[in-house]
Amino acid sequence: MDASLKAFSRLITIMDELREKCPWDKIQTFETLRPLSIEEMYEMTDAIIQKDFKELEGELGDLFLHLVFYCKIGSETGIFTIESVLNRICNKLIDRHPHIYSDLEIDNEEDVKSNWEKLKLKEGKESILEGVPISLPALVKATRIQEKVKGIGFEWNNIEDVWAKVAEELNELKVEIDNNSENIEEEFGDLLFSLVNLSRYIHVQPENALAKTNSKFIKRFQKMESLIKAEKMEIENMTLSEMDVYWEKSKISLKKNI
Repeated sequence: MDASLKAFSRLITIMDELREKCPWDKIQTFETLRPLSIEEMYEMTDAIIQKDFKELEGELGDLFLHLVFYCKIGSETGIFTIESVLNRICNKLIDRHPHIYSDLEIDNEEDVKSNWEKLKLKEGKESILEGVPISLPALVKATRIQEKVKGIGFEWNNIEDVWAKVAEELNELKVEIDNNSENIEEEFGDLLFSLVNLSRYIHVQPENALAKTNSKFIKRFQKMESLIKAEKMEIENMTLSEMDVYWEKSKISLKKNI
């Protein structure tokens, strides 16, 4: 047996044993596993952002366990089995890749994405946006929405049009703020949506970009705190200008890896 298949078979066997013998595993359901799976997904994405590939290896294992667990529960209730789950994704991949498994000719990545969305509509989807999960984080959801409508040609012609839209939304937000309008939140959302659109044109994943900025800010702020404590000062009693001095020191310190 191939080593990867052997390892997968081992995981399935362990899952069977845990479900039969472990008091905690025995009582789990789709609903109780759901929040734990969400947590595991975030831990995996943290490892990717931090480029901690040893940690990523472990988190991927945790996700494999969750997927096998869901399949185990599904088989017990007669809803589906691990075989039906795997065969379904295999069949879908074959159907959605006619340029590999049929005679359709496609030249680039964008054609693949466009054809993927068109095939989904032919499969009976009533809307190109039907498959976007309701509970996705808003930034990720905005990206997926825009990627999907691009697949059927609903897209700006060039980046200059995108820049113009960003400027338009920024100006509209400024007007609403100046007028102390009740529409500020809506206009701010429109601006964020246009910036997500821009991110696609410059090949940046907005969720990843913001996650990295959050991480950078946390590191700099915590370094600033440690520098202030080292000088026996209390951050809560400092002015913004005083803190800013240490903020700049923290940036320099982190760059030098001190």
